[in-house]
Amino acid sequence: MTENEYRVTGMTCSHCEMSIREEVGEIVGIEDIRVSAKTGILLVTSPGEIDDAKVLAAVEDAGYSAVRAG
Repeated sequence: MTENEYRVTGMTCSHCEMSIREEVGEIVGIEDIRVSAKTGILLVTSPGEIDDAKVLAAVEDAGYSAVRAG
């Protein structure tokens, strides 16, 4: 299992979290998505490698910006 963490800016509520979850959830291979407007953290889990570019693009499609943490 691979888990990548991203810092997301612009989230303020549960609707923001839902928008990101929906967009990132469309990426093939992603099994778990945890996102918190309170902490600004997005955790993405996959059995294989995670393509950061796809995750960052999905967050941008949802209307937010993100960077890979750590």
